[in-house]
Amino acid sequence: MPPPLDPKAVFLNVPYDEEFSHLYVAYVVGLYYLGLVPHIAAEIPGGARRLERILALIKGCRYSIHDLSRVEISTKPGSTPRFNMPLELGMTITWADLNPDQHTWFAFESERYRLHRSASDLNGSDAYIHGGSPEGVFRELLNAFWRKGAPSVPEMAETHRIVEIGLKAHILPKLGTDSVYEAAVFRELCSLCSTLIGFLRGHAARR
Repeated sequence: MPPPLDPKAVFLNVPYDEEFSHLYVAYVVGLYYLGLVPHIAAEIPGGARRLERILALIKGCRYSIHDLSRVEISTKPGSTPRFNMPLELGMTITWADLNPDQHTWFAFESERYRLHRSASDLNGSDAYIHGGSPEGVFRELLNAFWRKGAPSVPEMAETHRIVEIGLKAHILPKLGTDSVYEAAVFRELCSLCSTLIGFLRGHAARR
């Protein structure tokens, strides 16, 4: 029996590396601005195998975003391509194909046509190209989830700047970590985004 479906939940399948952290924060900010709630695999506690936890999370989310822009060979000696993101996308495609009314997935990339080379079986499925910038992530989130009253890219970019300051100055030191991808950091990040965006919307409505 799949978990209850949350119509606002979005599973974020992204690389957990330092260079990607600005885009990761941008996804969280942008999704909250659009009235959606992001989820990542790291937030799920328990002793079940990682893939089982990820699949359960996917089943409970109405949407998923799969950023394949870091599916590449690192320059470090002995490195191998990153297959976690394509693996989780494959799991999601299977679930969505079996349950088309319960899940919609989106593939995001940094370079146009790169997905057609790295995963040619997805030819015919257009990726959302963010160009490797937070502003690009916001633009493509608006393309994927646009709704009436959606914020502008500059609005989201300014909020992203404020959130990153709060993350580095308060959240990470408070939790004694340098990683933005830990479960406790993710919860604090979500709380900050939800509170800040709610305040900004309320302030704009009173003007």
